[in-house]
Amino acid sequence: MAIKNIKTLLTQATALPAAVEAKLPAGAPKVSTMLLDAAGMIPAAIPDFPMEIPDLPAVPTLPTLPGGAPAELTRSYVTAVEVRPVSAPASVARREIIPSPSVGVLPEVVSRRGI
Repeated sequence: MAIKNIKTLLTQATALPAAVEAKLPAGAPKVSTMLLDAAGMIPAAIPDFPMEIPDLPAVPTLPTLPGGAPAELTRSYVTAVEVRPVSAPASVARREIIPSPSVGVLPEVVSRRGI
């Protein structure tokens, strides 16, 4: 079946990331779900491609990692972080801003044309 529509292309493109994600530990980011979400958000008014695109190649079989996943892939990710403002300690000196007398005053420009 040839690809005629962008939604079909994105749906078929999820096969390779899904195969890679199957090898990753739980909690790893999922690209395939993002592609499916993007395919679902495309409006129906988008026209088909002007020519048929051949089907994407089959997903190659991926080898399993000997000894499990590397330590970089098994670490947990930080989620649900709350950011609160922190007041400055009293020992920190604050800068005092001294206003300049020329603030807000436009300088006078004198031009002598034709002389």
